[in-house]
Amino acid sequence: MSGAAPRLVTGSWDELQTDASSIRQAVFVDEQSVPLELEYDDADAVSLHVVAYDGRGRPVGTGRLLPDGHVGRMAVHRHARGLGVGGAVLDALIEQARQRGHTQLLLHAQTRAQAFYETRGFHAEGDEFLEAGIVHVLMVRALEMRA
Repeated sequence: MSGAAPRLVTGSWDELQTDASSIRQAVFVDEQSVPLELEYDDADAVSLHVVAYDGRGRPVGTGRLLPDGHVGRMAVHRHARGLGVGGAVLDALIEQARQRGHTQLLLHAQTRAQAFYETRGFHAEGDEFLEAGIVHVLMVRALEMRA
């Protein structure tokens, strides 16, 4: 990406599975060694997904919003990090949560990404814990409703 804002597509797992999976496979399974059987779960089918595309139409970032207000599976391809992709995906998920009437969002952040989420209004709660062999922390953000 050349600094241009990514194109975001929001949809169901059926609509975005191919592109979301390619990003999650590259980041979580290949790069971070998360076991494949832990990466995909039943929540994918009931979640709202966002996929970010670069200027060439390549999928470079993804995330999901579960019906209960949990944000998860936030991932950005290594070559697209630091270009605003993760922030754009998260902002889209936050807006979708607002539209669905959520008053709070929760997520399990890898501790190395904690500062990123803090810049988007999330704060850590509780102790660190292991998930898929990676240290995480619960993060929460209250959502203000817009008129």
